[in-house]
Amino acid sequence: MDIRITRIQDHQKKPKPADESKLGFGKYFTDHFFHIKYTDGKGWHEPVIEPYRALQLDPAANVLHYAQEIFEGLKAYRGRDNHVYLFRAKDNLKRLNRSAQRLCMPEVDIDFIHRAMKELVLIDKDWIPKSRGSSLYIRPAMIGTEASVGVKVSSEYLFFIIVGPAGPYYPEGFNPIRIFVSDKYIRAVRGGLGEAKTGANYAASLLPAREAKEKGCAQVLWLDALELRYVEEVGTMNMFFRFDDEIATSPLTGTILPGITRDSVLKLLKDWGLKCSERPIPIDEVIDGAKSGRLKEAFGTGTAAIISPVGELLFKNEIYTVNHKKTGEISQKLYDEILSMQYGEKTDPHGWVEKID
Repeated sequence: MDIRITRIQDHQKKPKPADESKLGFGKYFTDHFFHIKYTDGKGWHEPVIEPYRALQLDPAANVLHYAQEIFEGLKAYRGRDNHVYLFRAKDNLKRLNRSAQRLCMPEVDIDFIHRAMKELVLIDKDWIPKSRGSSLYIRPAMIGTEASVGVKVSSEYLFFIIVGPAGPYYPEGFNPIRIFVSDKYIRAVRGGLGEAKTGANYAASLLPAREAKEKGCAQVLWLDALELRYVEEVGTMNMFFRFDDEIATSPLTGTILPGITRDSVLKLLKDWGLKCSERPIPIDEVIDGAKSGRLKEAFGTGTAAIISPVGELLFKNEIYTVNHKKTGEISQKLYDEILSMQYGEKTDPHGWVEKID
């Protein structure tokens, strides 16, 4: 399919944020967006890049009542050579299709959407921040749009991509955070939606996240739904724990998101000859490790932060310190390695990085 492109007039362009240090996350969006429709019996049709605008939905649209919605998150980076880079973009689209399968939504053509994404990013590449640690956040999403309040699979869908500049995740430095271990709320149960990137998972996290913030914590660490015993993931990240010479993360058993950064970290750890395990991790092992010193590091992995070192765990009203609240050597090395790849500064042996201009 050909993509119809309508560029915004110069006098209609939005003013770009002047101070990149104050960009934050998810507050600004560029001048254009991409969208394409799907209709049962017709398939995907009418791909368009046009000036950014509000969507028009029927009040009875499926997504508004039964949450048939999925999304992804990735970034474009401006390297020191001024070229634009993507990191594992097709892997994000493959995960989008796995989410689509779980929610009975149509899959997208990965090569076509990848091409559309690159076209959109390059049209608005002047919005990509220049400061290291900043990026252009890319949000692909799909929603059910059929006007019907009957509980059923939608027959019509809208897929769209919006992009916007995002500041450094650590504007004040790469410092360890405190996380709240929830033994009251759960995120997902096996057989549910935990492994899909869908809005319903995040809606369930809002109340616990607010309570965590009230307790001075940055994130919620979820435990398994059946026993409230085994570590699963943090609200926006997968979790890793370094016990002596072993680095462990929870296995993909259907209740946690298969993170792209998680997968990158596992591959890098193996490249470096380090012992890494995907296994059930009891919260008691984590707490005992923090007490004894056996837990050398804890860190989250995700698109937004890349690596987020954890310095404290709040569990059952007790605070447990990890590595004296200092960033661990593996956390720092992973962060530096992945960041350098994303900005095209380091050799990428895995073919993760793509220069698009």
